[in-house]
Amino acid sequence: MDKKISKDIQSLIEAYEFLVKGIDTKAKESEDRAYGGIIRAGKGMLVESLAKSLIEISWKELGINSSRLSLEKETVKIPIKKEYIKRVKSPEVKKFIKNHIDDFYYPLRTDVHVHIDGKFKIAVECKAYTENAMLKRILVDFTLLKQVFPDMLFVLFQLESQLGGDYSSPNSIKYGSRSTHTLLSYFDIDLNIITLLEGERKVDEPIHKPTYYKALRKKSLLEALEVFKNLLK
Repeated sequence: MDKKISKDIQSLIEAYEFLVKGIDTKAKESEDRAYGGIIRAGKGMLVESLAKSLIEISWKELGINSSRLSLEKETVKIPIKKEYIKRVKSPEVKKFIKNHIDDFYYPLRTDVHVHIDGKFKIAVECKAYTENAMLKRILVDFTLLKQVFPDMLFVLFQLESQLGGDYSSPNSIKYGSRSTHTLLSYFDIDLNIITLLEGERKVDEPIHKPTYYKALRKKSLLEALEVFKNLLK
């Protein structure tokens, strides 16, 4: 890794420290917004920013023309399934849907859209933490996207994990958790799970509190970088 990439990684660590260590004070001082809302919004923006930065650094390290990569987010229209219309019992409703078929779609987008050469290739969902109840929703969204983009790649990018198992361990091989693997078995989604902070999330130990602060390690960012590089290839 060259010095420029190493410097970029260090900048991400510094940005993380600045936000997480300062967000508690900012939330307490705010008179316009509820404390919890500021915390959630701040962490959400941080995770998305980290994901985008790592993708751009990965692309740069691969040595590919920067003009071929775009992270512009747009709403995807998931069309109604024609098979469903056949199951509609009411003739009037069935006729109405057929007559307005172009208006029947579900608008969907994820946190980060990775376009390569103008084609939507990787969908990234960013979370401050994820539990399995949240994972179900993510898998449904990704399944819907796959109906439109069959070859799409999928990433869950999280600061902390509450999925159980060893997703938040420093081990290079993650065996996952029983619940998570069971959920994944019901969806045709090859999900890449990236967890930046070590140690399972605990509800009563928020990382923005000085007592429970978790450092973002260079090793975690480099591992995330390798995942993105392999996907971008």
